[in-house]
Amino acid sequence: MTKERIVALGLVMLARAVPSFGDGPLREFEVRSNLPYASHDGVSLVGDYYVPKAPGKYPVVVAVHGGGWQAGAKAGYRFWGPYLAQRGIALYAIDYRLAKPGQPSYPRPVQDVRAAIQFVKYKADDLKADPQRVGLMGDSAGSHLVALAALAADAAPFAGAYPNDPYASVSARVKAVVAAYGVYDLVQQWNHDQVQRPRDQIVERLLGKTPMDDRKLYFEASPMSYAIRANNQTSFFLTWGTADDIVDPAQSEAFVLALKQAEFFVRLVPVTNAPHFWMADPLDEPRGYVGFVLPQILRFLEGRL
Repeated sequence: MTKERIVALGLVMLARAVPSFGDGPLREFEVRSNLPYASHDGVSLVGDYYVPKAPGKYPVVVAVHGGGWQAGAKAGYRFWGPYLAQRGIALYAIDYRLAKPGQPSYPRPVQDVRAAIQFVKYKADDLKADPQRVGLMGDSAGSHLVALAALAADAAPFAGAYPNDPYASVSARVKAVVAAYGVYDLVQQWNHDQVQRPRDQIVERLLGKTPMDDRKLYFEASPMSYAIRANNQTSFFLTWGTADDIVDPAQSEAFVLALKQAEFFVRLVPVTNAPHFWMADPLDEPRGYVGFVLPQILRFLEGRL
């Protein structure tokens, strides 16, 4: 067998090993850049929408970047968008309002994520979206936002803030959530930051207060508080690095336990020796952390979205 034939055979075997929705070759896709989904308090909110070119009704994942609630951008999902769209899953990577020095942003980022979900459902025909098959994906602070939106978006203080949105009455419920190295208990993260990053109090910047000032606010803003049986219609996939020093891996472990106790469908994939910040890496990076979880995320979406 020639060297060229061996290489070709290897590529075929690799292609067959990658799960995808349906049979056949990878789909062609289109990108709608800077597609607006809301205007809140004078701020235009946009996202990049990746969707197969062919007509149809596709499941949609709304992707929410990390960055400590004060940085980051939708470009963090520029590799995920094409990859999923080629496999029959649309992805809408959004920007949202960030905290600024002296200007805490909570609960606005959650309200923005909620609006993006509603927008996708409301504009389903134009977006070639299946409004019954909408999910969320996030990393780090983005995981906090998607988990909170999935579990509490139709409750106060997140619902009803923008009654003039054309889709204000649309439910923000989603079927599935993929969350990577997320923050699920804000008091625990605040305590962690006192040691690990004493000059960068990211939770305080988000909320504008310490737990000693308003512990109820920290409870309200923590996804952990909503991991109850009444909300267990949403499926969760959680992944994190065991060597993460930005967000304590105990955050994910405790959240998994709470979800299981409340009878959620939950899948967990801890990544040995992985640090923080890897969901935005190229998906085909040799020995990359994201490559380890990629096929498992695809299987989860195929089964639960």
